[in-house]
Amino acid sequence: MCGTDGEGHEGPDERDGGAADEQTQFSALLEDSTEDLYEHAPCGYLSTQLDGRIAKVNTTLLDWLGYRRDDLVGRRLFSDLLTAGGRLYHETHFAPLLRMQGEISGIALELRAADGSRLPVLVTSTVKTGRDGQPLLIRTTVFDARERRAYETELLRARQEADRERDRLQALAATLQSTLLPPKLVNVPGLDVCAYYHLASVDEVGGDFYDLFPLAAGTWGLFLGDVCGKGAAAAAVTSLVRYTLRAAAVYDPDPVAVLRNLNTILYQEYDGTDPRFCTVVLGLLVPDADRGGFRITLASGGHPPALLMRADGTADFLPTPGGQLIGVLPDAHIATTTVRLAPGDTLLLHTDGLTEAHTGATAGDRERYGDEALLDFGRALAPTTATDTVRAVRELLDTFGSGVDDDTAVLAVHAPRIPRE
Repeated sequence: MCGTDGEGHEGPDERDGGAADEQTQFSALLEDSTEDLYEHAPCGYLSTQLDGRIAKVNTTLLDWLGYRRDDLVGRRLFSDLLTAGGRLYHETHFAPLLRMQGEISGIALELRAADGSRLPVLVTSTVKTGRDGQPLLIRTTVFDARERRAYETELLRARQEADRERDRLQALAATLQSTLLPPKLVNVPGLDVCAYYHLASVDEVGGDFYDLFPLAAGTWGLFLGDVCGKGAAAAAVTSLVRYTLRAAAVYDPDPVAVLRNLNTILYQEYDGTDPRFCTVVLGLLVPDADRGGFRITLASGGHPPALLMRADGTADFLPTPGGQLIGVLPDAHIATTTVRLAPGDTLLLHTDGLTEAHTGATAGDRERYGDEALLDFGRALAPTTATDTVRAVRELLDTFGSGVDDDTAVLAVHAPRIPRE
């Protein structure tokens, strides 16, 4: 009989022999694959003695560095393959941590190749111990980090380029912002003046503005306002508003007439698909020759009311209710009031970035600062001066931190007390 039974099936001896051959081949393949995996793994392997001398190294790492096996095994220390900075790090950090922890992973180093070039790598090392727990040797895995280094270098270059571009845009925004504000406020005899502009973001040009300027002999004009939006479009409107207000005030200093002229220009210029408008308060200052101080007529187009802090320690918002946004309607209603700025009194004009700021340490705790808080602030501050008022507002804004979402402009005028003879 051959290896089959009468019906043509394989006999037991042939099946057993075939299984044995397959097992032998599998074992040989497994053994071969294990060695081949070590030698030609996609990462470098080396084993070193406890003093760092290389005892074993795989073909992958040899090919990366351009060394022969005899050049390294038994002849070189692992630290000999490192750059000068790498050797220093190895001696002061890598080796001590490895001795203490028994393992250290993901350390970025550079290896020196045989031709002097540098190979960026990520290194992981573990200490192999015997049954008695004593260290026997150090096993190290080396990953090629050239592509990662190239990616990081490109990422750094892109980041630096983005930072330079941002710096350029911030410088441009700061330059443009400075052109929208007066370089300095004019000197008004018998009046102390101080102003401040708080930028919520250095990346964008804000739309807040203010100015103080001479009109006819013995009179002066002042204004403070806020254009909707930010950026270049808002800057263009801000520039138009500032120069329109100054020109219109020279032609007719009546505050109501000035704001109506501005309303007509904005309504005609920006009517349609891209409306632009602003809030503004404009004042006419006339010295009070008989009693000292100034008489101020204020006109408001939708702007927050001015805060008057008196010499007697009281403070109130000036009544300018019902004023409408400038540039929205063809015939906006303008609210007016006239007040005497007596010696010792201080008048504060502000944009809504101050009252709409949010207080609190965290987003969940933050509340709108509001008009009532500002009124309490003024009552606690009075009597005061223009300089002290602006200083206090700056300190207040600093306490809000990131809670200041919008730019804030403040302009304070103060009539000094008349010295006693």
